[in-house]
Amino acid sequence: MLLASFKTMKLKIDDSILLNVEKPAKYTGNEWNMVKKNLKDVKMRFAFCFPDDYEIGMSHLGLKILYHIMNKREDTYCERAFAPWVDMETIMREKKIPLYTLETYTPLYEFDMVGFTLQYEMSYSNILNMLDLGGIPILSKERTEGTPFVIAGGPCACNPEPLADFFDFFVIGEGEEVIHEIIDEYNAWKESGEARNDFLIRVAKIEGVYVPSLYDVSYNEDGIISSVIPNNSEAPEIIKRRIIRDLDSVDYPDDVIVPYIGTVHDRIMLEVFRGCIRGCRFCQAGFIYRPKRERSHEKLYDIARNSVEKTGYDEISLLSLSTSDYSSLPDLCNNLLEFTEAENVSLSLPSLRVDNFSLGLMEKASKVRKSGLTFAPEAGTQRLRDVINKGITNEDLISSVRLAVAGGWKHIKLYFMIGLPTETMDDVEGISDMGISLLESCRDILREKGSTLDITLSTSCFVPKPFTPFQWEPMDSMETLMEKQYHLKNLIKKRTRKIKYNYHDAKLSFIEAAFARGDRRLGKVIYTAWEKGCKFDGWDEFFSFDKWMEAFEECGLSPEFYANRSRDYDEVLPWDHIDVGVSKKFLVRESKKAHVGDLTGNCTAICSKCGAQSFKTGICTQIRRRVSYDD
Repeated sequence: MLLASFKTMKLKIDDSILLNVEKPAKYTGNEWNMVKKNLKDVKMRFAFCFPDDYEIGMSHLGLKILYHIMNKREDTYCERAFAPWVDMETIMREKKIPLYTLETYTPLYEFDMVGFTLQYEMSYSNILNMLDLGGIPILSKERTEGTPFVIAGGPCACNPEPLADFFDFFVIGEGEEVIHEIIDEYNAWKESGEARNDFLIRVAKIEGVYVPSLYDVSYNEDGIISSVIPNNSEAPEIIKRRIIRDLDSVDYPDDVIVPYIGTVHDRIMLEVFRGCIRGCRFCQAGFIYRPKRERSHEKLYDIARNSVEKTGYDEISLLSLSTSDYSSLPDLCNNLLEFTEAENVSLSLPSLRVDNFSLGLMEKASKVRKSGLTFAPEAGTQRLRDVINKGITNEDLISSVRLAVAGGWKHIKLYFMIGLPTETMDDVEGISDMGISLLESCRDILREKGSTLDITLSTSCFVPKPFTPFQWEPMDSMETLMEKQYHLKNLIKKRTRKIKYNYHDAKLSFIEAAFARGDRRLGKVIYTAWEKGCKFDGWDEFFSFDKWMEAFEECGLSPEFYANRSRDYDEVLPWDHIDVGVSKKFLVRESKKAHVGDLTGNCTAICSKCGAQSFKTGICTQIRRRVSYDD
């Protein structure tokens, strides 16, 4: 563990260090719009930690939102810390410099609360590394009075169990409102003089907060969970997800920090809505963010205009799971385009659906730069698209791509998944067939325009995720996935040189799947892998499959047990004590429908009673047509 005083450490972060690392601006702070406060004026200091590189973390909208919300409080100072790149970490460990925040160069161990966002399972080893660098005991049971409380939220928190040993508590769901309740409770606890554990009991009463130490997990002889039971009467049996019912009512940042170096998403991000109406059966986000809730186009326009003024960014991107499903998109685009053209700001429309990529939308999109378009058919055959409830046809895709090519786009990327439930080699070959059919369908347009078309087919490996209809499905073995990848690669190469093919590392997806569906016992695997040097596992140059397999073996656990095993509907799942608002009854129903290729309509057409209607907000309050089920 690294310990150093604030003054000593600050003196060490000088040119002799920064000139020996790549992109030193990642470690200096003082960016445009960074919040500065007098430490004497605040009661609570919060370190928001992103367990990845600065360039990734500074692109994350959740960080921007919570940073903005907490810093609007006079009694709270939220600061930022990121995983240092390996060159900087080497120097920090050599010189015993603890991980610090960019706002005040304060070590993590001096904060009241340290929060992590869980965006991706393969960032888990970075969390342990950051805690160690920050001088905080990695295991929650080893933290004593005066040690910061370590918390986490984000999409991966819907199954927090693999990280239960490392966090004092988790936030399940959306954070804009619950973070205020947590801070208020912390301030009250601090004034009371109570013991550390008393605060955990206090926050356990807040809806959406899960304190893993207040729950006991027992297992059957076969390794399957038998029960998850509270060991404290104050802890609820079920932790219910927090949700923002009215997006217009909560703060949204228009004065985001502008980094000195380029980031992955170096632009203004306008979150137009949360949730999704579609119900693709593999998509975790489509279920855990239900129901769909929109921001008004008037509010979005005001945010966009103010953001351009306060940041100087020259690009605005609309953010959602499916931008073309925004009900006021024409009005929003009309207003934004009038403003952006006058200000010489470009407008990006990502996340467009193939089946509603309309001419009107295309005409609006054609006014922005044509760097490339991305569509996600997900499967190469109609049969498999029906299994996953994608709800699009080959005709939809061909029509949209022809429209794009006629509008001047020359680069089209298509995303697919390999290893989906019931997939056959015919389905895999269908991916190649689709690429070829798109090239052929656009020949007349390309000939007339004297242009060319670049098509890239990308495949990721299907990973069954919690709170989806496929959470009970086994993942394909690594050998099967690689066989499918190589077969598709060779087939495309044999048929044409005009299509590029990219695919995801099956080994990485295998480890991801183990943690996505893992239980509390996997904490010791993460710890062991970190001790072996695992970090930045989401980066190809650092991921070590062999080290992870060694960690599983040394801990006496099998990754296949978690990744490649099918589950019975009545099995106790590691996340069954978490309620995200979508019922298991609905997910079982969708699972059964998948295996017969039966489609479920989108939420604007019919309510399938998924359970999200209990939130009484968003799309659930607008749809009159209902469906009832006897089962």
